[in-house]
Amino acid sequence: MTRGPVHGTWEPAPAARWEDAYLTGNGRHGALVHGDPGDDRVIVTHHTLVRPHHAPGDTDPPRLAAALPALQDALLAGDTTAAEHFTDGRPLRWVAPFHPAFQTRIRRPPGHPAAPVHRSVDFTTGLVTSVSGARRAEVFVSRADDVLVQCVTAPGPTAEITLDERLPGAPAAVGVARGTACSAGETVLTLRIRYPDSPLGYTGVTLLRTDSGRTTLTARGVRVEGADRLLLLTRVRRHTGELDPETEADALRALLTTAGRGRRSPGPAALHARLLARHTALHRPAYRRVVLDLRADPAERALPGSALLRRPRSPALLERLFAAGRHHLLCSSGMLPPRLTGLWTGDWDTAWSGAFTTNANLNLQTASAVAADLPEVTRAQAALIRGQLDHWRDNARAIFGARGIVAPSHTDGACGHTYHFSRAYPLHLWTAGADWLLKPLLDQEEADGRRDPWLTGVLTELAAFYEDFLTRTEPDGRLVVVPSYSPENRPRGGSWGAVNATMDLAAARHALRAAADRLPPADAGRLRALADRLPPYRVNEDGALAEWARPGLADRYDHRHLSHLYPVWPLDEIDPEDTPGLARAALRALALRGSENGSAHGHLHHGLVAARLGDAHRTGEALTRVLTGDYFHDSLMSAHYPARNVYNADAAHALPALVLEVLVQSRPDRLVLLPAVPDHWPAGRVTGVRTRFGARVDLSWSPAGHRAVVRPARDAAVTLRHPGGTRRLDLRAGRDTVVTGPAPRRPVRAGSRAAAAGDPNSPAR
Repeated sequence: MTRGPVHGTWEPAPAARWEDAYLTGNGRHGALVHGDPGDDRVIVTHHTLVRPHHAPGDTDPPRLAAALPALQDALLAGDTTAAEHFTDGRPLRWVAPFHPAFQTRIRRPPGHPAAPVHRSVDFTTGLVTSVSGARRAEVFVSRADDVLVQCVTAPGPTAEITLDERLPGAPAAVGVARGTACSAGETVLTLRIRYPDSPLGYTGVTLLRTDSGRTTLTARGVRVEGADRLLLLTRVRRHTGELDPETEADALRALLTTAGRGRRSPGPAALHARLLARHTALHRPAYRRVVLDLRADPAERALPGSALLRRPRSPALLERLFAAGRHHLLCSSGMLPPRLTGLWTGDWDTAWSGAFTTNANLNLQTASAVAADLPEVTRAQAALIRGQLDHWRDNARAIFGARGIVAPSHTDGACGHTYHFSRAYPLHLWTAGADWLLKPLLDQEEADGRRDPWLTGVLTELAAFYEDFLTRTEPDGRLVVVPSYSPENRPRGGSWGAVNATMDLAAARHALRAAADRLPPADAGRLRALADRLPPYRVNEDGALAEWARPGLADRYDHRHLSHLYPVWPLDEIDPEDTPGLARAALRALALRGSENGSAHGHLHHGLVAARLGDAHRTGEALTRVLTGDYFHDSLMSAHYPARNVYNADAAHALPALVLEVLVQSRPDRLVLLPAVPDHWPAGRVTGVRTRFGARVDLSWSPAGHRAVVRPARDAAVTLRHPGGTRRLDLRAGRDTVVTGPAPRRPVRAGSRAAAAGDPNSPAR
């Protein structure tokens, strides 16, 4: 029986569906590993693989700036449907869809004696292993060498090896060319794919090394007979025109030369071990920085993932999903942050193009980056932004006639133009996206204690947009955000494009103040004055924080998004201690919010807001809905809807953020311990949580009390709030500070007599 948390998962059978295949990756290449010894399939993916399907000009932002004043006049005059006509008439255009490259296949002839299969993935290394009798197959994707590595021991008397492009949803018109070149102990397999009606394509190259046996060509690949071990190195490159596969093969050979240095003719096993060691030296420390232990039953910790998923209230399940979420988030973050599907798909027809949706989904997936001490994720998010800034500038000029930047709500990762919008989803009206995408980068800066001049420049550009855009005022002199959009909802009594959406107000205020904090006094004063002229938030007739601050725009509560609670999470602008009245209104808004279609991201977003408001009961309910809704595949990757409907990484990647938010919250001047612990977490320990004031926190709790060790990397003075009360901590770099106190307070159900009476446990007092 295992004594501590399990840093991996396993199954007693191969994956029958690609959704159940185990996942690994390095933030560029990804792999979905089925683990079937008879037909050993590994689906290869790459962040750059998006299918071009637009004509020239299709992806330009709409040139609407000249029509903007008339739209603003109409909306301010009370024409609630005016924004429905603010378009260039184009039909809805989806962004370029993400797709798989191909699958490597190692097949043995039928009739081979069957043996039980044990497949597993080790989160600490990213190594996926399948064992069946004497046969052992191992797969990882190297962070050090950017290559997918497969090593098969005892592959059987005969193994047929191919690169197979035949995956679900692949267009019939795709061009395919393959090549095979054999020499003593080495084979190069090449697969070239050309997209229909496009000069673009991609090439996969696999270098195969054997330690013995005989290799012969087949119609689609090679047959290897009598080998003790196979070693396969695979890379994919997207390109225009032709690519020289021999140059790519030479690059793979160079990896083996480097790995084999110091040994005479090292075999596949030794080469594999050295490549794995180079990769693990980077992957393991990143994964191990934060660890969760909920004191789970050792017998449950030993269960396969599929069996554990049938025990949704087991602490062992939450431990494993937390660990899997960290592993998957790390593996899918590198050249870009995770897509809607992370870095993986087994189907060319991926829901919502397998793209990046920036009005909740990507934002929730990367929410744990700072607290979970994964700067790899914030660097990946910065890379996405860096690569798109020119397009964001185009959006601001074309749609709003403004300087600065406007981020798209939906992007394929390469094109940052806003062109995916429709009447029912006028995403081109949304101006808050850049602020939300930049927020984790600001948090990372606070944690690191140093400012990036590049980020200062981006914030300055965002502030310039608001200076140009915020020109309309009310009779009282308050600014008006018009047009305004609250993703992806619309008010009762209004249409999708409206005025003064709460999220837009919060984003503008935050962006202006964040830029002001980094600029000379004259510029800073101008931006702060502009921020101060934005209208306050509105509390509606139900006592709830309204989704639109404009009177007359009534709330539509049954919706999966919680955009209007952006000032609570992630902004920290509304909280129970500093703004108790607005916190009560926010909690009321949360209580009234429905889940609409059961989207997993809605439940986790609900939980994150509840945790910031200190509502442990509501936080626990949100997490329980995710754990009991059948959202997770055997791979421990998640689905968008209940009953494992639509492969989607939102829940898998956002769950660690919610767990950490429940236990430790921080700001540059504040540390909050155990703010919203559900009552079914009686004891546990988390180590390595990163704070925004430059410290790491190890925290344990039980019915007997709690103990935290704060390990600061720099001096800081912070206010500590924990179940023992409130006090000041004066932290000194390199000197641990120990905090002890009573057990977390038992959650008080929102709306109960105790909460209404102002009980000290009430989250919104």
